[in-house]
Amino acid sequence: MLKQRMSLIALGILSASTAMANDQDQSKGFVEDSHLNIAARNAYISRDYKNGKQDKAEWGQGFIGKFESGFTQGTVGVGVDVIGQYAIRLDGGKGRSGAGGIDFFKQGDSGSAADDLAKGGAAVKFRVSNTVLKYGDQFPNVPVLAYDNSRLLSETYTGTSIVSKEIEGLQLDAGHFTKEARKSAEGTDSGNLKSINYLGGSYKFTESLSAALYASDMEDVLKKQYVNVNYVLALPEKQSLTFDFNGYKTKLDKSFALQNQGDEDARDNKIWSLGATWAVGPHSFTVAHQRSTGDTGYLYGGYRNDGGIGDGGNTILLANSYWSDFNGKDERSWQVGYGLDFSTFGVPA
Repeated sequence: MLKQRMSLIALGILSASTAMANDQDQSKGFVEDSHLNIAARNAYISRDYKNGKQDKAEWGQGFIGKFESGFTQGTVGVGVDVIGQYAIRLDGGKGRSGAGGIDFFKQGDSGSAADDLAKGGAAVKFRVSNTVLKYGDQFPNVPVLAYDNSRLLSETYTGTSIVSKEIEGLQLDAGHFTKEARKSAEGTDSGNLKSINYLGGSYKFTESLSAALYASDMEDVLKKQYVNVNYVLALPEKQSLTFDFNGYKTKLDKSFALQNQGDEDARDNKIWSLGATWAVGPHSFTVAHQRSTGDTGYLYGGYRNDGGIGDGGNTILLANSYWSDFNGKDERSWQVGYGLDFSTFGVPA
């Protein structure tokens, strides 16, 4: 009887496995599946300082292009990704550039911002079944290493990443990166990153419940863990109630804590947020609470040669992170929000 049950279970697993689509089997070819995206971005930011301090402003026109090839056919598919970025400065010369938080064009030794920026990179990728291995210049985007795309040009990182989707509903991510390209400067190592390793994944248990868990190790800087749980409760008449929990736990290396905090014991931080969103038709109403505890605030982003962390400008997946991140030591914050989905009224996304 037990042997029969085991046979039935094995048959069920085999049936489920064969029913899953194999991405590499569906490959149409290197050229046939390729595509090119070019984004044009015009941006202007002005800092209006008080108390006699000189105002700062930068204005520029940027272009970000990304070519992604398909994969060659066969058991192992091979492809390439190419990134090209260019920006020209329209305003923000000597004396007006260099403000913290703008960072369109990095100042040179003379104190003047560059007239233009041009940079590029490429990565080679391999696919077996539903697993992709990539080496080269990339836009990593996981909760513990997320590139900054919020200014004129984008950050890029150089290294190796693996994304695996062999099991339905499960995505596994791993990466090792050794270079960070600053968004406001040329070159692939302008951020002076040593190395960062990460490992994690997300799993969709049901249509309503999903979770994610990630960990990273930034060499000589910190170790970080991230957790997310998301639950969607379906309600009658096209309504839903979504609960979303996000949390980070960070521990700084002693030498980094001493250098940046002035205290080698100021190393630990825990920060979390819990949000509830009620959606009804195109409308949504949100209430969220966020809380930071520990010896120091939550640290992320920036560049190592500027005293920053180096794990990207978007590694703060918390409910109340908007114009201010509310990530200071022992900081607490509440949010009440309203959203409107304009696509319901025919406005394109």
